[in-house]
Amino acid sequence: MAIEITDANYKELMADTSKPVVIDFWATWCGPCRMVGPVIEELAAEYEGKVVIGKCNVDENEDLTMEFGIRNIPTILFFKNGQLVDKQVGSAPKPVFVQKIEALL
Repeated sequence: MAIEITDANYKELMADTSKPVVIDFWATWCGPCRMVGPVIEELAAEYEGKVVIGKCNVDENEDLTMEFGIRNIPTILFFKNGQLVDKQVGSAPKPVFVQKIEALL
């Protein structure tokens, strides 16, 4: 299951892991977010132990949303060694996410 990433736990999460991190920025009212959500959950299960996959609600976490300049949702950010290395804006089929995650490993 994808973990909840918040303004409060983001820095600690990034400091405590050497694994790649994927963050889905979403909102409950966003139609495309509801399409991507189940894919993110599947990926969290498939890559458990290898990649940290989480979700950040933009309505509840304005600091992170502003820090990363999130203007459209869903936006999925991909981090390696604590650095932002890739992103996907808008929904996409699962193989797109798999390819981006595999590039982190």
